[in-house]
Amino acid sequence: MLISMNWIREYVSLPDHLTMDKLAHDLTLRTVEIEGAKNPAEALEHIVVGRILRVAPHPAADRLRLATTEVGLEHPVQIVCGGINLRPEQKVVVALPGAKVRWHGEGAPVVIQPGKLRGEASYGMICGSDEVGLEELFPAKQEGEIMDLSSLDVPAGMPLGDALGLNDVILEVDNKSMTHRPDLWGHYGLARELSAIYHAPLALLPAFEAPKEVLLRPIEVEDAADCPRYTLTQVDQVSVAPSPLWLQIRLFSVGVRPINNVVDLTNYAMLTTGEPCHAFDADSLTGGLCIRRAQNDEELVLLDGSQVSLTREDLVIADEKGAVALAGVMGGKADSVHPKTGTILLEAASFDPSLIRRTTKKHALRTEASMRFEKGLNTQRVEETLGVFQAMARTLLPGCVFTSYQDVAQAATPTPSVRVTQDFLSRRLGRELSLQDLMQSLSPLGFQVAKMEDAFDVRVPAWRATGDVSLPEDLLEEVARMIGYENFSFQAPQVELTGPVRADDARLDRRIREYLAFRCGLQEIYTYPWVHDQYIKAAQLPTDHLCTLAAPPSPEHAHLRSSLVPGLLEACDKNSRYFEELAIFEVTQVFRSDECYSPSVPEERLPKPEKHLGIALMGPDPEALFWRLKGIVEDLPRIAMLPPFTFTPYERPPYADRNAWLNVHTQGVPIGDLSLVSLQTLNASGIKHAALAIAQINLSALKAFPSRDNHFIPLPNFPLVLQDLSLLVEESVQWADLKALVAPKVRSVEFIDEYRGSQIPQGKKSVTLRVWLGSDEKTLTSKEIDAVMQDITQTIADRMGAHLRDQ
Repeated sequence: MLISMNWIREYVSLPDHLTMDKLAHDLTLRTVEIEGAKNPAEALEHIVVGRILRVAPHPAADRLRLATTEVGLEHPVQIVCGGINLRPEQKVVVALPGAKVRWHGEGAPVVIQPGKLRGEASYGMICGSDEVGLEELFPAKQEGEIMDLSSLDVPAGMPLGDALGLNDVILEVDNKSMTHRPDLWGHYGLARELSAIYHAPLALLPAFEAPKEVLLRPIEVEDAADCPRYTLTQVDQVSVAPSPLWLQIRLFSVGVRPINNVVDLTNYAMLTTGEPCHAFDADSLTGGLCIRRAQNDEELVLLDGSQVSLTREDLVIADEKGAVALAGVMGGKADSVHPKTGTILLEAASFDPSLIRRTTKKHALRTEASMRFEKGLNTQRVEETLGVFQAMARTLLPGCVFTSYQDVAQAATPTPSVRVTQDFLSRRLGRELSLQDLMQSLSPLGFQVAKMEDAFDVRVPAWRATGDVSLPEDLLEEVARMIGYENFSFQAPQVELTGPVRADDARLDRRIREYLAFRCGLQEIYTYPWVHDQYIKAAQLPTDHLCTLAAPPSPEHAHLRSSLVPGLLEACDKNSRYFEELAIFEVTQVFRSDECYSPSVPEERLPKPEKHLGIALMGPDPEALFWRLKGIVEDLPRIAMLPPFTFTPYERPPYADRNAWLNVHTQGVPIGDLSLVSLQTLNASGIKHAALAIAQINLSALKAFPSRDNHFIPLPNFPLVLQDLSLLVEESVQWADLKALVAPKVRSVEFIDEYRGSQIPQGKKSVTLRVWLGSDEKTLTSKEIDAVMQDITQTIADRMGAHLRDQ
């Protein structure tokens, strides 16, 4: 959304020392994200108002003329021009040397230089409106017409931006940052925020003086939930004409095209308050109005000339003949304001936001009105937009009379109270808050704060009561942002570092991606989960198990992928016009409607996702592609620590070439396939002059080998001594028990063998083990070695009754 600072200043007096950088910074931290700021006049640098003194024919060109023009310099200048409407005393737009313009409104901007044209000197350029980007404000009636400013009472040489009132700062607000703030979709809402941030006085909007006469046309609202409030005001003696230039400039600056004084006033009121309104031509309506659901297949031609076929999910405004407007979105063409309109019916209403949202998505209609209605507007804002329209109409529609009015108010937007304790706010903000602190933060925003025995009672203003503020946490956010997040002292969190969780699936995923990207040189791609029907048909995949989206992004993308092959075909098709060779892979989920699960309750059935790997190699040599693809897949288990793959021709994929395909198995279980893509599939996918090899592996069916946890053992500083022991032990003694006794006394212990024979007593066995002895301080002596071995032998004898075999 675009915001005019000149417009804002009509409602709030900002500090004189405030820079736009500071204002954008403060708004971004406290309210909405400001993406940029620009002055429209800067695009018109070195472009001025000129006054033509004389016009003479060009001696060497029939279609060119020599215009002696006053441009604010010491002497008039001569400019060669081909405009068809040049005349003496005419005020025109002159681009002086250094200005940037677009020749005939096309191409990139060019810098004007003084020079000669057909042998005659030309200092600058007399411009048409499209050459300086003002064609919407000053549309040319015919080709070759220059922009006529004779109606302006400005001197020659004045910068064009100043002459037109374009010297303004336009803020670009990120719409995503205020989707939850319907109160900010108008200049007055942002003025209220700036008033609270800088403690500046806020001007009141003009009050609406409703006519005492009741509108004779009956108004019926079929369902109050669809339309909580609907007002209609009759205005007589209206003269439709172009709006004054200042109003056209104001709308143009924020991206709205001027139409006429009536329509421009409705747009002005909407951009001020955030509440849309619409003007009907009263004589075009038949009887009363009904706010109802549309009939199935009911047709309506909209203001932009498009025709929509409606359903019961759409809300319309209808007269006795049928629908005249798509409620909250766009008016109908037949009943719109036209040059001969003398009486208008001004609509201002509140509609169900979810209903408007569904209608805009279904018909692909995003308008300034629908963007605001779908956020949820409070019913009290209707008076605000009517008051702004009425105040402006008395100036811009001289002689108009507000004759009658009808208000069908089903339910006013309630203003809830939220109770919050001081402890709740202080503990979460990390600072003590008093009643005064709370009032200083919330009162400028329109909240009413009252101190109760053990809590604060905060009344939410109507413009914030449509779902934005309803919980103590919402008030916490309001207080924090008004204090300023930068004003809170930083407190480092206490972090306890523990051992990482062993995530084998994530490790396997990482190893596969690194192998394909680093070792195989493939590019990883990311695609949407929905696929184009063209590539599903090209792959000849079965469609009975596809998951269908309830609200697809387009009719051709109505299904979720059940295989990665269609997405790989689309990626290769789109890249084939730029690259002769391509090597890509994707690791992502696929979905099948015949495999569902319930994540929470049995009634919730969702398609069970499976993780798949898809690989595509495109190039001129099909045989080389096939063997390269087989090598990549064949080496994958070794690198990723998986059970080995086997390749057998068992069942040919429908998209595969008849002579080059293999199924992939692991431990006897089929997990995928690889193949060259058939010519039929390539042609259906739009891939020409290239061969394609594709592999698809079901990663959900794979499980990596478990690996031990490695730890570091330094090399010994002194030589180790190797000793073998052969022990006679009971048959029931386990090797693990022997190792547990010996290991703490040595550097390492190892099992050698186990023996039973005629030399071994019945019920006994001989176990040979090897130990390594060592010291970190010196080389062991024979006496020290014997002492350790004696200790080991004695320990085993005491604990297990064992003795050396040769004893």
